[in-house]
Amino acid sequence: MDRRTFIDFLGKGSVAIAFLPPFLNACAPESKDKSLHPAKTIKTLELEGILPTASDELELISGLTSRVLISWGDAISSVDTFGFNNDFVQFVPLHENKDEALLWVNHEYVNPMFVSGFYGDMEKTQEHVNQERYAVGGSILHIKKDQDGNWHFQPESSLNKRVTGTTEIPFNWHTEIKGSSIAIGTLANCSGGYTPWGTVLSCEENYDGAYGETIYVDGEATHSPSYYGWENFYAEPPEHYGWVVEIDPLTGRAQKHIALGRCAHECAYVQQLPDERVVVYTGDDAAGEHLYKFISSQPNSLKEGVLYVAQLETGTWIPIDYENQPVLQEHFENQTEVLIRLREAAKLLGGTPLNRPEDIEVDPVTGNVLVALTNNASKADFMGQILKVVEANNQHDSLSFTSETYLAGGLETNFACPDNMAFDNAGNLWITSDISGSAMNDGVYAPFKNNGLFLVPRNGEHAGKPIQIASAPFDAELTGPCFSPDGKTLFLSVQHPGDQSTSPDDLSSHWPEGGNSVPKPSVVCITGPSLEAITSGNLA
Repeated sequence: MDRRTFIDFLGKGSVAIAFLPPFLNACAPESKDKSLHPAKTIKTLELEGILPTASDELELISGLTSRVLISWGDAISSVDTFGFNNDFVQFVPLHENKDEALLWVNHEYVNPMFVSGFYGDMEKTQEHVNQERYAVGGSILHIKKDQDGNWHFQPESSLNKRVTGTTEIPFNWHTEIKGSSIAIGTLANCSGGYTPWGTVLSCEENYDGAYGETIYVDGEATHSPSYYGWENFYAEPPEHYGWVVEIDPLTGRAQKHIALGRCAHECAYVQQLPDERVVVYTGDDAAGEHLYKFISSQPNSLKEGVLYVAQLETGTWIPIDYENQPVLQEHFENQTEVLIRLREAAKLLGGTPLNRPEDIEVDPVTGNVLVALTNNASKADFMGQILKVVEANNQHDSLSFTSETYLAGGLETNFACPDNMAFDNAGNLWITSDISGSAMNDGVYAPFKNNGLFLVPRNGEHAGKPIQIASAPFDAELTGPCFSPDGKTLFLSVQHPGDQSTSPDDLSSHWPEGGNSVPKPSVVCITGPSLEAITSGNLA
């Protein structure tokens, strides 16, 4: 049978399981699980989305409920607390126990007013910076499922850990980076990925906000200052940040991967090949930046291999290889410098500038690569789109491809500014939106109101049409959607509620506690019969 005939033979409920990459099995039920045949117990769902809302609540469709799993500042051990602005979430099975797991959660950036108390005309101190550096990085959380199927955080577990902006993290490379083999901390941790060997990839996105950036003009290096001003207290080289970081969730040990290049990484999607080599797709989340993929030359290696940049006009992947690219030899000293100054190298090679390539997912049914292009106001692209990349012969290590728009944001599709994406067990696509707090509910974005979570059904009468499933609180963004293996729980980050607050006395959100409370970024668990029907493929 060919692929499509085989899919039809299996039936809708089994499609995703058949083609899900092996390393994503953590987010899919086992083949012998009775949940693969849900029609006997779950009624077909007549799906009705919600309208855009502008409230300070997490609004959900009928048949779904949410519960806060953990919030900023909650203790996770006797010495550590949960960090700020939680983003990417990765479910990691704990051994063979289906009722226990680890959650890795990114902490992307800080709002100094909330985290360190610095705002207004204050003079920043080292103590402010110390608190801010601690609040970024990531958290490792031990969770357990109770008899009712609800997941709960285990605050007394020794498995709970933090990786912060002060953790020592070695570079996985054959030479030092700016005079050191170790970076102090990880920061700007936005989205990420999961490896076939069970580790988490956390991506350092807007790294220049912490220690600034080195800018080259006519070959001369100058320092562009940061937003937070951390370099005024700690002399960390900017070149130590902007990498993909791999973390072992069981031990907390981490390393930064130089071979994947340095840029504002939004994500790192890992696709394992039949010979156990890996392909890693990653995007540079800035206007006019590029789409990349790394193809390893050794099984399960994130060091040995070649990094490529996408050229959409010709449908080719261009190798970013110092030894074989004369134009790179004219501007850089070696491959290490090329990887550090990846943006410059990609432009010299003719990579296609894109409108903020953010999250990347591979469709488990078709093998197509989906890339969220959030927006680019300078090009009058306010709504964004999802780009579909089809690798030649459906082989992810191919060096040629075709591409087209998969979904365009706008009033016709009811969403704008696509960001994070995830596929559920039935092969449905889930999308979060990323309208900035300063633009939300205003101008061209007014009809969309608060940011949301959207479902694109694979089957049924609504197939291919985005449906709004959730609406975020004031100023917030919904990020890091991740499903439990049985598809019955959606873990979701509610990031930066109240981000437009001007002072502690003028808060724009009080979510999740309400009243006059300070807003707290949190991870929530979403459950309910509607979710079970959707992830089981039982859509009308």
